[in-house]
Amino acid sequence: MTAGDFLFNQAVVRALDFIARDPENNLEKLISIGERLALNPDHKDIVAAVKRVLSEDTIWKDYTVKLLQNTTPRVRNRLGVNFFVNAFFKGVPKQFQLRDELGFSVPFALLIDPTSACNLNCTGCWASDYSRTENLDVDLLERILDEARELGIYFILYSGGEPLIRKKDLLYLAEKFDDMAFLAFTNGTLVDDAFADALADVGNFTLAFSLEGFAESTDRRRGQGVFDKIMKGMDRLSRRGVIFGASTTYNRQNTEEVGSNAYMDMLVEKGCAYNWYFTYIPIGQDFDLDLMATPAQRAFMYHQVRYFRQTKPIFNLDFWNDGKPIEGCIAGGRRYLHINAAGDVEPCAFIHYATDNIKNKSLRQVLESPLFAAYQRRMPFNDNHLRPCPLIDNPETLPEMVLESGAYSTQEKCQHEPEQLAKALGQYAREWGDIAEKLKRSHELPLELAQSL
Repeated sequence: MTAGDFLFNQAVVRALDFIARDPENNLEKLISIGERLALNPDHKDIVAAVKRVLSEDTIWKDYTVKLLQNTTPRVRNRLGVNFFVNAFFKGVPKQFQLRDELGFSVPFALLIDPTSACNLNCTGCWASDYSRTENLDVDLLERILDEARELGIYFILYSGGEPLIRKKDLLYLAEKFDDMAFLAFTNGTLVDDAFADALADVGNFTLAFSLEGFAESTDRRRGQGVFDKIMKGMDRLSRRGVIFGASTTYNRQNTEEVGSNAYMDMLVEKGCAYNWYFTYIPIGQDFDLDLMATPAQRAFMYHQVRYFRQTKPIFNLDFWNDGKPIEGCIAGGRRYLHINAAGDVEPCAFIHYATDNIKNKSLRQVLESPLFAAYQRRMPFNDNHLRPCPLIDNPETLPEMVLESGAYSTQEKCQHEPEQLAKALGQYAREWGDIAEKLKRSHELPLELAQSL
């Protein structure tokens, strides 16, 4: 960090401290910071939209005030500055500048698996066919983060395995790279008082607790008693003023439950600042198409997420159904990539193919991978951004890219050809395609119609 960056960040911290003393009356100051930071047109548009929302008495004004009031100064300042100032306002322009100079995309975020080990054995886990004995050593992780920062990447996500098996190492990295923002997707069973204290102290590290709904649904997939451990973990972070959220997977068995008002109200009551929806993806040797949410259920979730954004004080994201605002798939290095615990650099957590390994190449070198190039030549994979994915929405494209790039399978237990999964997903893709085209034409189908499709 340059001296100028440090002084500017300190000025932002002082402003945040002032705003937090009386957030209801000081939100205009928060907007003014955003207006000064927004240099490119897209950022200016975003700040203008936020200004409109926060100038009215809406759930988002209440949400912002509550977040400022309930978060400790260290968490608010470190996570807020690192994500919004460094990752967003500072990092994004640098990423686009490098993209133009280098000829390939530089992502906004990296998803890294510190370990493939896990203390649970969840049904349908997307990582179940990896070896469970792999780890990325701390020196390698430090090198990756150093190289990420040089490219303007300040947002790091962790998955696994269960990343908190390595929680001491992850805390060390968060402290060392104190200008970055970190998020770990976790099953929540390892969040004890000592770790909650450490998260409050380090400040720039948030957790997304993995849920399948209420207790019965979560425990059915993850094991008896897991839901209660998650609730206790959330309470520990809430008491310490640490920002956290949920990661919710919807499938054929639980979509209506996790798309309900009651479920969303539970997350709000527990203190979740955000919720990230994922749909179950069939991966590996024993992929189960019958566990996939139906196209009609996916349409239901499309509408529910938009309804929740208008009615619930929690920030909701939908990894697949939010393709329109982000202009399709973000994987393949376009805006994110996945590094698994063996070091293989994959386009996405759900696409288990690679042509490069981070252990013997730099981050900049793997961004030039033949597989990523094949991705970016085809993006967007569909003119309808409600069909963004090359796996479940346009399955014929994945075998093409694997063949073209010479990619290898990164799964230890399953080495089936990509054509097998593509063929199996063809009917689903066609059925969702029909619904997605109706959604595209009408922008918003009535919810009753979506439910009847």
